[in-house]
Amino acid sequence: MAAPKKGRGPSGGHGRPGRALALILIAMVALTGGMFLSGHTAPRLGIDLAGGTSITLEAQNQPGKPNAINPTNMDTAVGIIERRVNGLGVSEAEVQTQGDRNIIVNIPKGTDSKQAQQQVGTTAQLYFRPVLTVAASGPAPSASPTPSGSATPSGEASPKSEEATGEEATPSPSSTTQGRAVTGALKAPTPTPTGSGEPKPSDTPETTPSADPATAKLQEEFAKLDCSDPKQRSEAGKNALATDSTVACGSNVPGSYEKYILGPAEVSGSDVDDAKAAIDQQTGEWIVSMEFTSAGAKKFQTITGRLSQQQPPMNQFAIVLDSEVVSAPSVRTALSKNAQISGSFTQQSAEELGNILSYGALPLTFKEASVTTVTAALGSEQLKGGLIAGAIGLALVVIYLVIYYRGLSFIALLSLLVSGVLTYTIMSLLGPAIGFALNLPAVCGAIVAIGITADSFIVYFERVRDEIREGRTLRPAIERAWPRARRTILVSDFVSFLAAAVLFVVTVGKVQGFAFTLGLTTLLDVVVVFFFTKPLMTLMGRTKFFSSGGAWSGLDPKRLGAQPPLRRSRRVNAPIEPKEA
Repeated sequence: MAAPKKGRGPSGGHGRPGRALALILIAMVALTGGMFLSGHTAPRLGIDLAGGTSITLEAQNQPGKPNAINPTNMDTAVGIIERRVNGLGVSEAEVQTQGDRNIIVNIPKGTDSKQAQQQVGTTAQLYFRPVLTVAASGPAPSASPTPSGSATPSGEASPKSEEATGEEATPSPSSTTQGRAVTGALKAPTPTPTGSGEPKPSDTPETTPSADPATAKLQEEFAKLDCSDPKQRSEAGKNALATDSTVACGSNVPGSYEKYILGPAEVSGSDVDDAKAAIDQQTGEWIVSMEFTSAGAKKFQTITGRLSQQQPPMNQFAIVLDSEVVSAPSVRTALSKNAQISGSFTQQSAEELGNILSYGALPLTFKEASVTTVTAALGSEQLKGGLIAGAIGLALVVIYLVIYYRGLSFIALLSLLVSGVLTYTIMSLLGPAIGFALNLPAVCGAIVAIGITADSFIVYFERVRDEIREGRTLRPAIERAWPRARRTILVSDFVSFLAAAVLFVVTVGKVQGFAFTLGLTTLLDVVVVFFFTKPLMTLMGRTKFFSSGGAWSGLDPKRLGAQPPLRRSRRVNAPIEPKEA
C-alpha cells in the first residue's frame, strides 16, 4: 500500500506571510521618513480647528447682464481669487463655491488675514480708464467745478493758478511726477501727504478740460462727491458700465483722498498677462513691471499713445478696482506689450499693485456677505472635543474586541495601529501636496473609519471560527476562511468608498472633508487587511498559543461549539466461502 502524499502548503502569499509584512513595514517607514524630511510632521488643520477667518462673497447681478451669474463665471472667479489670495503670501488658503452665487474664502491662522480680507473683499473688476479731471477731495461745496483752469480744494475754478509762473501748472498730489522717468515705462505719482482728508490751500489741484466733456450730471456728481466720507467713497461709480464715463475716489496717502472723473474703460484686467514687483537695477527702487496679452498690448499701445500727447492730468490713466482708483500713473510715451510703473513704491505697495494687476479681473461683481473669525482657542476646543470622541470610540472598540475575541484582539489592535500610522502620515503629506486640511467633519470621518476597519477584522475572525466549528484545525481554517472573508470585506469596503465618493462629488465645503477622510481610510482598510491582518493571522496560527485552542486564544473549539471531525467509516466485507461441488 502506497504511503499517502504529504499535504502541500499554501502557495503564494499564504505560504510567505513575511513578505507582505515586510512590504507594509517598508511603506510605513518610507511614509514616516517622507513626513519628517518634508517638515510637515502633523496634518494641516482647517480654520474650524486651528482658527482663522472665513469670508463669504455673494455674486451681484450686473446691469445689462442678466445671465452673468453662471457656473463658468463662478469657477473663473474662484480660480482668480485663489491665485490672488495665495499671491499675497497667504499660504494654504481655501477658496470654493457654495450654492450658485456664493464663494467661501477660508484663510487659516498664522497668515496676514487682515490684508487678505481687504483684498478679497475688493476683488471684482479691474479697468484702465483715462483720467479726465482730478481734484483733492474734502467736504464738497455747493458750487460745481469748472473743467477749465485748475480746481481749488473746494472745487471752485482758480484760473490764476495756471498763470502763477507763466509755465505749465503744477499737477495735483495725485498727478505729481517727480523722480526718474524711463522711456517705455509708466511714472507713478509721488503723493505729497497733507496729514488729513482736508487739502491745504496750497494744494491746489489741476483740472483740465476733457476731449470728451463730461455731462452736466457727471460734473454735478463730481462737485458733490466727498471721498473722505466712507459711504460716498464706496458708492462712487459703483454701478457704472465699462463704456460709461464715471466718477471715482482714490487715495495715495492714508487720510488724504482724491476724486476723479474718468473716461470709458479702454483696457480691462483680463488684458494683463502678468505683473510683479521688482527692484530697478539702476536706481534700487521698487517698481511694478507689467506684461500684456497680444490683444491687450494693442489696446494699451493705443491708449498710451494718445495719453502721452496730453497735458497733466489728462496724460494719466487710472487703474480702477471695484470703482476705486488704486493708482493713476502718468504716461510719457506710447507703450505696448511691456511697461513699468515706477515712483514712490515700498516693497508692500509694489507687491500689492502687482498682485491687483495680475489677479484683479473677475467676470463678476461680489459683495462681502459675511466675515466669520474663529479664534485659536475655539478651534483648539473643537479639536480637543473631536479627539476625545475618537478616543472614546476607540476605547469601546478595544473593550469589545478584548472581551469577545480575547487573544485575537491582539491582531486586531496591531492592525488598528498600522492603519492609524498610515492614515496620520498620509494626511500629513497630503497637506502640502494637495492642500488637504483636517477639519472637524474630517475628524468625524476618521472616527467612523475606526468602526469600518474593526468590522473587517470581525468578518475574518468569524469566518475562521466558522471553520473551526465545522471541525477543522486552526491552520487549515485560517486559509479556508480567507477567500470567503475577502469577498465580504471587498464588497463592504466598495460600498463605503462609493458612498464617500458620491458624497464628495455632490457636496461642497467642509462636508467634503468628511467624505475624503472616509474614502481614504476605506482604501487603507483594504491595504491593512490584505497586507497585514491576513499575513499576521497566518503567522499567529503557527504559534502554540493559538494552535492549541486555549481558552484565552479566542479560538477554543469547546467554547465555539465545534463538531467532532468527520471521518469515513471503513466497511468490512464478509469472507466469501467456497461453493461446494
